[in-house]
Amino acid sequence: MNPELIQQVSDQLGANGLPYTIPIHPNLVHITLGLFIIAIAFDIAGVLFPLEKSILKFLSIDAVRSNFFDVGWYNMVAAAVVTFFTVAAGFYEIMLATPPANVKSAWGLQAMETMLWHGVGGVLLLALIVGMAVWRGFQRFVWRKDTARQVQWSYVLAGVFILGIMFVHGTLGAHLAGEFGVHNTADRLLRAGEDPNIVLQQSGKSPSTGT
Repeated sequence: MNPELIQQVSDQLGANGLPYTIPIHPNLVHITLGLFIIAIAFDIAGVLFPLEKSILKFLSIDAVRSNFFDVGWYNMVAAAVVTFFTVAAGFYEIMLATPPANVKSAWGLQAMETMLWHGVGGVLLLALIVGMAVWRGFQRFVWRKDTARQVQWSYVLAGVFILGIMFVHGTLGAHLAGEFGVHNTADRLLRAGEDPNIVLQQSGKSPSTGT
């Protein structure tokens, strides 16, 4: 982002470089991750239900196979909806990012390269998650609505593969915050020559929670 444009709104930006105290994107990211992981995990549990029945019976857990698939379906739909907001918040916050230009991440990438790959990865994951939700819907209501196993093995394997992409993508995001200090309050204060402990105490936050 052009520094002159950032300067125009500098009076509205906090110590983390955003017009609000807590970055929105990282929090929505964890909601997306949680929903998607739960969706795939419960669908896997539903697929493997015949192998689990004896264990569940031994533990006196009254479980029905369709309930696992219900959890998988609703969490996948929720993940698809939330991810639109996750990606939108990410692009808004990345436009306000002013990372150092002379730093490289553990992967040997500079800030701009990391932001570009993270942005492209976010759009890719949005498309994949929405595609998974549509695929899941066809299985639930059309292709396999009369079968006990509601999802295909290919769907489960695709979900596990996407989890791998999420790991790589999330690591890029962690590099932005941890190594480049993007919207990291303590990092930005240190670069400005200020003491984060004093500034955050004055604002009622602790260095460990201030963002």
